[in-house]
Amino acid sequence: MAVLLMMVTGLAGIARAAPLRWASDAEANVPFVFHDPANQSRLIGYEYEIAQAIARRLGRPTQFVQNDWDGLIPGLQRGLYDMVIDGIEITPEHEQGVAFSRPYYVTSERITVRRDQQGLDTLAALRGHVVGTLKDTTAERLLQADPGVRVRSYEEETNAYTDLKNGRLDAVLLDGTISLYYGAPDPDLKLVGGPIGRISYGVAFATGNTALRDQVNGALDAMMRDGELHRILARWKLWTPEMADLTGDHGTSDVAPDAWQHYMQATAPTTGWHARLARYVGFLPLLLHGAVLTLAVSACAMVVAVGLGLALALARRYGPRWLAMLATLYVEIVRGTPLLIQILFIFYALPGIGLRLSPFVAGVLALGMNYAAYEAENYRAGLQSVARGQIEAALALNMTHMQALRFVVVPQAVRMVIPIMTNDFISLLKDSSLVSVITLTELSQTYVRLSSTYYDYFGTGLLIGAAYLLLGLPFVRLARMAEARFLTGQRRQGRSGHP
Repeated sequence: MAVLLMMVTGLAGIARAAPLRWASDAEANVPFVFHDPANQSRLIGYEYEIAQAIARRLGRPTQFVQNDWDGLIPGLQRGLYDMVIDGIEITPEHEQGVAFSRPYYVTSERITVRRDQQGLDTLAALRGHVVGTLKDTTAERLLQADPGVRVRSYEEETNAYTDLKNGRLDAVLLDGTISLYYGAPDPDLKLVGGPIGRISYGVAFATGNTALRDQVNGALDAMMRDGELHRILARWKLWTPEMADLTGDHGTSDVAPDAWQHYMQATAPTTGWHARLARYVGFLPLLLHGAVLTLAVSACAMVVAVGLGLALALARRYGPRWLAMLATLYVEIVRGTPLLIQILFIFYALPGIGLRLSPFVAGVLALGMNYAAYEAENYRAGLQSVARGQIEAALALNMTHMQALRFVVVPQAVRMVIPIMTNDFISLLKDSSLVSVITLTELSQTYVRLSSTYYDYFGTGLLIGAAYLLLGLPFVRLARMAEARFLTGQRRQGRSGHP
């Protein structure tokens, strides 16, 4: 009874404790943190299990935060989460921006080539060849140190191995962990040569957060002493002599690599169209979730773009000189800078002046404010196309200047630019893919996850393309209906003799 009471008390303490917020890019991140191919709603991976073990030892529940790889460290510095676990290499360059825990995994670089290739088994042998790797990694720096190697850097490891199979690369140099899961199982590829160099992965913390770092170091030390880290890595077929040297654990383990086997079975190529169709049907909930987010961000952003764009156009056309100059300056600045930079600036830079926005609000504002500049030019062209006599006639009918704009000029200008607005909305719908850099998982990011998990770019790409098409078609229809309504209203006004 006493033991049961202690367990209940411990669980209650964990429930009351603040959650340990940790982040990773789980969209295409095998075997670190990724969505289970057999159940896409569940996260798995050896780093996922390490994070859970750390939190359990600290007596805190966990809260996972998805973020794009490029945004992981900026998000950490902004305070979106407490730590990052994503195979981040402990290097002097990285240590200038974050604080690291002690290494929880060490590995080496490995060379992967096509099955029929020979001789490319050392760094020196790669000279004169095209070699792929991931950007901002030790492997990339090793290759760039030799001017004789033509380096191609990728965002996703799956793209590097796909290009290797298709003959666009002669070899791939990446971490042994990645090579084991992406290169070794492929019958068209093989690992060659011995381990190259040494890589250490660490948990990243914001500079100055030494208290949490020390607690995590204590948890990692305990996991190494009692063998839990060994058991986790053994399940994923990642226990190596380097890890034995790091931990001092040279004993043998009878833990079966069941996690490795589960992943291999879940991602095995499907045979027959029935199996492939069943897999695609299983994608539908994910596609629906991504489509809803894409539609919500795009629709809200278009409302911002239309309202702000119309205000800018009116200011430039009819406002005082100083206001027209400000509107012109806004349009030129926004059109002259990349949308991606604007998204990152709003989400990561504005907190520096005390303005913190949620990912959804930041994405909507960035897209809306960007497209407002283009809509402003469309509306300005529409306003200029309305004859000056229209305003004069409205004023002659005792309308105020504002009433003339509201009831006469603006409706005609909007009717003229509706086809352009429809085209802009379709473009905005596709540009919404950029909000994935600030933790929002929409349709394009769903494509990255599914295609990299199952190595199926063709069928999955057709599904995502069809989803974008289906999202856009209703708005094209609505735009045509609105255009027809404006045209009908104009004809009625003409018959009644009013401007």
